[in-house]
Amino acid sequence: MIQGLKHFPEFLGRSQQEELADTLRQAAAAAPLFTPVMPRTGRPFSVRMTNLGQLGWVSDRSGYRYQPRHPDTGQPWPPIPEAVLDVWRRVAAYPAPPEACLVNVYREGARMGLHQDADEEDFAAPVVSISLGDTAVFRIGGQVRGGPTRTLKLSSGDVLVMGGAARLSYHGIDRILAGSSTLLKKGGRINLTLRRVMRPTSIHP
Repeated sequence: MIQGLKHFPEFLGRSQQEELADTLRQAAAAAPLFTPVMPRTGRPFSVRMTNLGQLGWVSDRSGYRYQPRHPDTGQPWPPIPEAVLDVWRRVAAYPAPPEACLVNVYREGARMGLHQDADEEDFAAPVVSISLGDTAVFRIGGQVRGGPTRTLKLSSGDVLVMGGAARLSYHGIDRILAGSSTLLKKGGRINLTLRRVMRPTSIHP
């Protein structure tokens, strides 16, 4: 196991998963899913996404960045649900709350190429991931592209923490195992990625 990588299988029970999925449907009504595109090429991602929190991660022809408003509606992102913040408090071991919660929706055939989460100021804070729906085949390597990698299956309710040496590891989603969960009526997978973006100037207990 890579130092700083922690996997918590079935961290959320079925009822908690169902409640969270309902909460996310309501949030998506206020902050609709959109399809990001790659910088320069404009090639669309195979996932759709939205965000929750003070800041949201977006990708378009101008590049990758965090911004406080939805790129289509111009409205602020909805707040991060308390149930999601509770997961952060229980597993992150970091004294400040997350500012961004990226919501990625994977349908059958969607994937995410190997990448680093490196658009944040504060790498001391971990990245915390919550999986809902169909199982994903997650791939992670080291901090240099092209090195050896390993895979891990992330099922509905699982939580993954990438801190320490794993914080800047290259990682991605190889594929979604369609039909492996009954949580989402239309199938697929929802992944929530919690990140601290700015380095806190002061920490309050």
